[in-house]
Amino acid sequence: MKRYFITLSLLAIVAMAAMAQLTARTAFAEAPSSVFPLLDKLTRLDMIDYFEAGSKVESVNALEGASAVTSLSDESLTVHLTDASDVQLFVVPTAKSDAVIGVITTVATPGHDSSLALYSGRWKRLDGLFTAPKLADWLTDPRRSAEVEIVVPFMLTSYLYNPADKTLTLTNNLKGFLSDDIYSMVDGLVRPSLVYRWDGNRFVRQK
Repeated sequence: MKRYFITLSLLAIVAMAAMAQLTARTAFAEAPSSVFPLLDKLTRLDMIDYFEAGSKVESVNALEGASAVTSLSDESLTVHLTDASDVQLFVVPTAKSDAVIGVITTVATPGHDSSLALYSGRWKRLDGLFTAPKLADWLTDPRRSAEVEIVVPFMLTSYLYNPADKTLTLTNNLKGFLSDDIYSMVDGLVRPSLVYRWDGNRFVRQK
């Protein structure tokens, strides 16, 4: 019985060490097809190899389009997925043994717009670690919210994670969507960006 518990303890230690060493490269390669439905595992491995070899060769995705890894580090990997979309995958440490994987998908609407999904190191979807801002969070003067809501039907926001300082920057892209005369009506009333920082457990908005 004692040997059984020792074996379990060793397996747990090995599993924790492997999780602590999770890199963006490994996360991308091992991601389930539901996360990257346009790229099977072999294609993803080829894309990593091409990038690391300095090759400009692009891989064919499930839509018969071209995909390529455009940046890669231990903490972050960026993929040009299609002509209209890019993905940034990043890995952040947690206060616990597990790591958190973030997947930012950015689509090229008239103004770039992003969404963020967070997962455990075993690719289980995690909720409550980041709350996307509402329009009120973007306002420089809450008293003029009704005025802004008339002009701004929805926000267009691009996300970018910076592993150097563990910040997530959300950039306001309304100017690329609204006409100049319409945008001038809210210029200065909507913040140009919002910054969130990973505190070891969740992304917290910075003042």
